[in-house]
Amino acid sequence: MTPFDYHAPKTLRSAMRLVQAFGDDAKVLAGGHSLIPSMKLRLAAPSVVIDLGGIAGLKRVTAGNETITIGALATHYAVESHRLLPSKCSLLPETAAEIGDAQVRNRGTVGGSIAHADPAADWPATMLALDAQFDIGGPDGERAVAASDFFVDLFITDLQPGEVLTGIRIATPPENSGGAYVKMRQSASGFALAGVAAHVTLDDAGNCASVAVGVTGVAPAAYRARAVEDALVGQGIDAVADASAHAADGVEEFQEDHHASGDYRAHLARVFTQQALSQAIERAA
Repeated sequence: MTPFDYHAPKTLRSAMRLVQAFGDDAKVLAGGHSLIPSMKLRLAAPSVVIDLGGIAGLKRVTAGNETITIGALATHYAVESHRLLPSKCSLLPETAAEIGDAQVRNRGTVGGSIAHADPAADWPATMLALDAQFDIGGPDGERAVAASDFFVDLFITDLQPGEVLTGIRIATPPENSGGAYVKMRQSASGFALAGVAAHVTLDDAGNCASVAVGVTGVAPAAYRARAVEDALVGQGIDAVADASAHAADGVEEFQEDHHASGDYRAHLARVFTQQALSQAIERAA
């Protein structure tokens, strides 16, 4: 690594002052699973590192009857192991359990993963499927951004200079709801070659009153499969196969690398959308 100054603020207010004071010269450290490797490879060379790890208030996870809140510094394992989340919103611990390995889940943070916006990360798909709201602090105060507006492009989000993601808020799903996350893992890293998170709420007849599908690993940024959602609202599980055929509709550019072609990723998006929706509907029922 290149030399850098290290700051470890104990409060969010102190952290925000440092972020705004050093501007583009600084990088914020959460779990470090993205920033530290980038610094070792000199893909990132900040002159200042601001470690948020000492801010206890950003580590809490609460599962209320109306709202689920996840602090930006909550680890993946904190979500995976939370005693109330399986009954409140099982899609969250299910997604957390799919991330990396035990060491990664115990150190990596939910907020760090979301802010980094790796195109193959798991959380973006689930946050999209749950219509999450992201709380952001910055020089102009606090603001909230919907997950559907947050992920812009490859490693690009709606975070502006001087801003920090501080937490996630999700409306607690009603009882007649279900979710599922399905992915194909890259064998070495555990990242998703393609991953789909689905969340549905059923009406009294057993049809889909609301549907949300988030897809990761397929395009430069995670996206909502709106065509699938539109095709399935008001329908039952028999319509899942036809609706899932639209999982890659509207994607202008597919991810291409030596692990998988764009065509294969589009195929996986359709297959995993069908699997995730089928599981979500069965769980909701």
